[in-house]
Amino acid sequence: MRAHPGAPTAAPTAAATAGAPGPVRRRRLRRDDVVKFMFVVPAAVYVALFFGYPVVKNVVMGFQDYTTATFFTGEAPWVGLTNYVTAMSSQLFVPALWNTAVFTVGSIAGQFAIGLALAVFFHRKFPLSGFMRAVLLLPWLLPLIVASATWRSIMELDGGILNQALRGLGLDAVPWLTDPDLALTAVILVNIWVGIPFNVTILYGGLQEIPEEQYEAAALDGATGWKAFWHITLPNLRGVISVVLILGVVYTLKVIDIILGLTNGGPANATQTIAIRSYQSSFVDFEFGVGAAFSNVLIVISLVFALVYLRSTRRSAN
Repeated sequence: MRAHPGAPTAAPTAAATAGAPGPVRRRRLRRDDVVKFMFVVPAAVYVALFFGYPVVKNVVMGFQDYTTATFFTGEAPWVGLTNYVTAMSSQLFVPALWNTAVFTVGSIAGQFAIGLALAVFFHRKFPLSGFMRAVLLLPWLLPLIVASATWRSIMELDGGILNQALRGLGLDAVPWLTDPDLALTAVILVNIWVGIPFNVTILYGGLQEIPEEQYEAAALDGATGWKAFWHITLPNLRGVISVVLILGVVYTLKVIDIILGLTNGGPANATQTIAIRSYQSSFVDFEFGVGAAFSNVLIVISLVFALVYLRSTRRSAN
């Protein structure tokens, strides 16, 4: 039966109505994906070129006989694990590994303990707190080679101001940088001084995010002082502490500026670390493959520590 010309047309079906905007939505989604992709690509290329490529190149160099001649000939024969065998069979490898562990643990413990104490101290409002926090950042702003040269002059046996102060108190001068039993301790103390501002800044920022209502509620229950610190401050800072410790360990493992400026790995190799061995193998002995092997050992240690620590913090959080 033919419909009358004047009769109203039938309403579109539900399927037709639902399916109509489909292509438009797909086009919008595709356009949004393209825009997002265009924003991400430059950052990905930058990371790949300036971060990914050097790491990959260093890993490859660890398996090659890479010497000064390679820069002219372009030839770096593949030698497998020879560089790692050379590095690990060195007489200084075990002492350097031990010094690296002591230097890292001592530095991180000192930086974190003092940094947390200062962050809690500055969290309380008092006159000149802002000025004092600004002054506290000065060690962080100094180039490390300048800081190490300054501390070297301070710790000199004869003319150093530290030993002059000890003599003024009637005490004997201390060979901070020339005694093999004290040199590593002196280097750790200087590295603690350099790292305190970083710890204070990050931990202070974490303290700012803790609601004051929690402390007020705890005070009503009698939880003040150390009780509030253990039950409110530390639990709320767990994520920030994880970041501080992981970044601190990764940074400290590769420190060479301070050690080179203070002791250059001496005296009697007392301050040799894996990072120093990597530097000396590459730029003193010009054995770039062996130096890359040493630095790859540091990369593995950093990754293992980060994975173990992150897993342990996840378990404690759950």
